[in-house]
Amino acid sequence: MSNNAFRLVIILILCMGLNGAHAQVFPKIKKNTEPAVKLPDVRSINTFDVKQYLEDLHRDTDSLIYKDRVDLRRRLSAVSEDTLSLVWVPTHQLAQVAEKIQIDSIWVTAFEYYSSWDSQRINSYDFNPKDFKDTIPIKLYDSFYGSNWSKPLDQTKINSEFGFRRYRWHHGTDLDLNTGDPVYAVFDGIVRMRSYDRYGYGYYLVIRHRNGLETLYGHLSKFNVNVGQEVKAGEMIAKGGSTGRSTGPHLHFEVRYQGLSINPTELFDFSVGRLKNSVYTITANSFDHVIEMQKAVYHRVRSGENLSVIARRYGTTVRQITRRNNISTRSILRVGQRLRIR
Repeated sequence: MSNNAFRLVIILILCMGLNGAHAQVFPKIKKNTEPAVKLPDVRSINTFDVKQYLEDLHRDTDSLIYKDRVDLRRRLSAVSEDTLSLVWVPTHQLAQVAEKIQIDSIWVTAFEYYSSWDSQRINSYDFNPKDFKDTIPIKLYDSFYGSNWSKPLDQTKINSEFGFRRYRWHHGTDLDLNTGDPVYAVFDGIVRMRSYDRYGYGYYLVIRHRNGLETLYGHLSKFNVNVGQEVKAGEMIAKGGSTGRSTGPHLHFEVRYQGLSINPTELFDFSVGRLKNSVYTITANSFDHVIEMQKAVYHRVRSGENLSVIARRYGTTVRQITRRNNISTRSILRVGQRLRIR
């Protein structure tokens, strides 16, 4: 064999070897002897009980405040209230109230003095200011949590100040308006009272707020809200007027804590139409005027006076006068007779 033929044979052998090195190798097929995964029996799966979940949620979150996770189902003292929290956990649980309407139970149970719902009396809270020695800061609004404030009127010119007026105490600040002017809720809240007082407030509203305060709006001409309705700060709740004991159109505006009045000018600077601070601090001095009013007051009957005239003069009722003096509505009053008013 010539050298050229030998070289050709060697080259062919090498090429066959290289092709064999890159040939595809198929794996051997093995029979799967492992047991198949068994699916669970759908009849044995515990389904999600929506009703039970909601019941548990209601029970666990009923009357809770996010901050510090305070369980407000326990009765609280005045000093243990969380008046700086404006974010409440919703209960989604309605409470039946005297007016045969239903409201979210958190509005009833949030504070100890809110443990009842009364749409007949302005002061329905058993609170004695003589026993109050605490200092309680109250957050008026918190825009971070969507809680804001508003002026009660577009213009807040004062007609009459909070304080003693003739023979009785004037519990609010009178703001000038024209009949029909819009009246706004000053804080987020829920309407507790919508009523009429012929010899006093005329048509008026009382709104309960989440910060522990209540506000009263008197001498209204028209209501825009109902009892149990939630309102936001700045929402129009009524139109101003001159109903009740009024000498002209104005808004009688009150701020109350546990049923007792507080000077609104301690919170609001009406001359510029704004709040003085985002937090208001209640102290024992806030109720000095209430303690002064609780002192005994007497009246000497004058010619032409009757029980109704005397009661209106002091801002009280005939029933209270007759009860304090052990007389009846048919009793004849004598000129110079001394009657205890308070």
